[in-house]
Amino acid sequence: MLVEQTLEKLNGMKLHGMASYLRDWLARPGERDVGPADLVGLLADAEWMHRENKKLSSRLSAARLRQAAALEDIDYGHARGLAKTQVMELSTSKWAADKQNVLLTGPTGVGKSFLACALGQKACRDGYSVVYRRASRLFDELAQARADGTYAHVLKRLAKAQVLILDDFGLEPLGAPERKELLEVLEDRYQLASTVVTSQLEPKDWHAVIGDATLADAILDRLVHNAHRIKLGGESIRYVETNLTKGRKQAKG
Repeated sequence: MLVEQTLEKLNGMKLHGMASYLRDWLARPGERDVGPADLVGLLADAEWMHRENKKLSSRLSAARLRQAAALEDIDYGHARGLAKTQVMELSTSKWAADKQNVLLTGPTGVGKSFLACALGQKACRDGYSVVYRRASRLFDELAQARADGTYAHVLKRLAKAQVLILDDFGLEPLGAPERKELLEVLEDRYQLASTVVTSQLEPKDWHAVIGDATLADAILDRLVHNAHRIKLGGESIRYVETNLTKGRKQAKG
């Protein structure tokens, strides 16, 4: 009875990690030969891990990453110019700690979005807040915010994210409001937070997409000079994998 009361109190104090560990520990008689100090340490570790996992789940949920990607799942077998040494360097998330940007460029289907989401997932695991947006959705969100009077709030929320992933930038030319909004977003983040951009176009070609030379220079200045650059190439991974699947089916047939 005393044990159940203790468990109720732990859960009542929201020490769910401790309560879960204590319940499991009591169910394993063979592991009870532990001193009081060690048991307290094990309970504290369990609670700390429970809270860290809860924080991670919250960060991943808030990030709304497009893909459930992880750096550990990257396939280096595809010939696309992806250097494992550069990925390993980025896997430390030091770029996020140093408020540096990451620019991922290359043709469609070579894994830019996967890599961006994998970097975002690792940043979440390392304790950083992440926000993912496709470029078109971001501009729609900002336009809606202007219309309903929440524009300043949305800008503040984007600025607070320690890592902002802007995916599929440059698919369509920007209008006057969009290029001004993009500059505002990047200005709020300049040297204060990290931005990851994926694009089929190289930065030297972004002027045509942005559509205003002065604003384009300002946008590029806030993105490029402190950025890690990864330029991917080769065939579309989706295309290659589809052909491989077809080949296997034909071989079986």
